[in-house]
Amino acid sequence: MIETDQLTKRYPGGARGIEEVTLTVERGEVFGFLGPNGAGKTTTIRTLLGFLRPTSGSARLFGLDSVRDAVAAHALLGCLLGEFRFDDELTGEQVLRLFARLRGVEDLSPARELAERFEADLGRPLRELSRGNRQKIGLIQALFHRPPLLILDEPTSGLDPLMQEEFLAAIRERRAEGATVFLSSHNLAEVERACDRVGIIRDGRLAAVEPVRVLTERSFRHVTFTFGEPVEPAAFAALPGVSQLEADGRRVKFRLSGHADPVIKEAARHRVLDVEIEHPTLEEAFLAYYGDGGYGDGGALA
Repeated sequence: MIETDQLTKRYPGGARGIEEVTLTVERGEVFGFLGPNGAGKTTTIRTLLGFLRPTSGSARLFGLDSVRDAVAAHALLGCLLGEFRFDDELTGEQVLRLFARLRGVEDLSPARELAERFEADLGRPLRELSRGNRQKIGLIQALFHRPPLLILDEPTSGLDPLMQEEFLAAIRERRAEGATVFLSSHNLAEVERACDRVGIIRDGRLAAVEPVRVLTERSFRHVTFTFGEPVEPAAFAALPGVSQLEADGRRVKFRLSGHADPVIKEAARHRVLDVEIEHPTLEEAFLAYYGDGGYGDGGALA
């Protein structure tokens, strides 16, 4: 469904673009494209869609060249490129009717069902909507015609946690229907939950492509327990997967890799007042998975 070969985009003046990005996305796959802001995610997508002309290399959608056959390729997909923007005077309903006419779709009932699901207000002009509510309109226009390929760049930007969950559920449903999804994000937890494989881009270069299972197996969390009484931290330090442990009386904090079962059983021996579990930042995760200097220049991701 998507294929790039040494895809390169260089900007005038030496601004960072992308260098020799080669990847393949299979039919029916949810492919996560992971990287921090500025790493090259949006440049890759805009070049992939033909909105930017590649300096060298090539990109194909449905086997169609992204530059020569852009119109034909765009007719077969749904996309959302970052924060959704459109004519601010139009209502959500008018925006969706326009997209429906452009796509030759007469039945707007799927769009209205999505609007109800995402709690989107279709009756107000876009200028009166918050960033998150405008983003809902963008998601609906990308999804409602059930395209075989979705290309989504930071689609949950501005959405509250409840709507982020609803979006992930919608993506799982589209995958079950056989659609292919290319999902760009800087949210590691979101990509882990939604995707089959993940490509990681760093400093404009594709650093790795792996099954999300591998990413999950190497994943870690920051865990903090607060107990009703002081506990012996050595009992936690001896558990598999526990590292970087810090203890302060009733509070125990550590990094956990792998299964949580041994930690939960040890904690259950005490009176637990609170537990906090945090996913790592993207930079922490990258350095943990691939090592400082394993790819690129070894510096910070940002």
